[in-house]
Amino acid sequence: MVHRVPRALRRASAVAALCGALALAVGGCTASDGGDGAAPDRSTAPSATGPGGEAEVELPEPGIGFDYQIGGAYPPPSGVEAVSRDRTAKPAPDVYNICYVNAFQTQPDAEGWWQDHHPDLLLRDADGTLVVDEDWDEALLDISTAAKRERLAGIVGKWIDGCAEAGFQAVEADNLDSHERSDGLLATDDDMAFGKLLAARAHAAGLAIGQKNAAGLARQGRDLGFDFAVAEECGQYDECGEYADAYDDRVFVIEYRADGLAAACEEWGDRLSVVLRDLDVVPQGKARYRRRTC
Repeated sequence: MVHRVPRALRRASAVAALCGALALAVGGCTASDGGDGAAPDRSTAPSATGPGGEAEVELPEPGIGFDYQIGGAYPPPSGVEAVSRDRTAKPAPDVYNICYVNAFQTQPDAEGWWQDHHPDLLLRDADGTLVVDEDWDEALLDISTAAKRERLAGIVGKWIDGCAEAGFQAVEADNLDSHERSDGLLATDDDMAFGKLLAARAHAAGLAIGQKNAAGLARQGRDLGFDFAVAEECGQYDECGEYADAYDDRVFVIEYRADGLAAACEEWGDRLSVVLRDLDVVPQGKARYRRRTC
């Protein structure tokens, strides 16, 4: 049995990471590689020291051209200076690279690996039924105790280390708002505590880390150690200002509807990095591919 919890359609899934569950878990899959070169040359950019005194990390510049490629890598379009790609992909040359990691939930085809290796780290209700984000068929990770958060931070932390080794400058930790889909089994504090562990791990690896969504937690996220934000549909839902205020305009905005893009561009197009993508963020050349900017 699976306990499915719905949510508003606010996030694109990393559908191109369709390798086997084991490959996803250990970071060995390369199905979404774009074949467009080795790790990028790092350009001069602002840096910051983590809250625990970790090594300096490279921060993205506010308002730079951006492309969201977590559904499959392809050469960055003209004018793009920052790209987010799945952790199984290679970084793009000569741009700021953000590594997508599903940090608080499982990838749909990785659930079997979790069941085989760490079944007690999947969130379950009182009947022992898995709690699943039904919009994306992703089981929630059980971050309800300090001991489980430490174990999960070790697993996800290896993925973060892999991002650094591959040549990314930053990591995007998805699903900071997993408590909203837990049917009350998780609290905001659980997500924030786990987020703090991930921020420290990213900084220790020399990576900046981005908060993904959860506009109401932007200020808290910054205080925990997150360095920038990746915000889906903040123009659509009039939330961009919360991220901009918390992260000094270091905000990557992804819209999926034309009216959301128009709203984001009208108010924030000269300050934030804004892009319109198709909901499945498919690679350029695919039938459903869509990309526009302000």
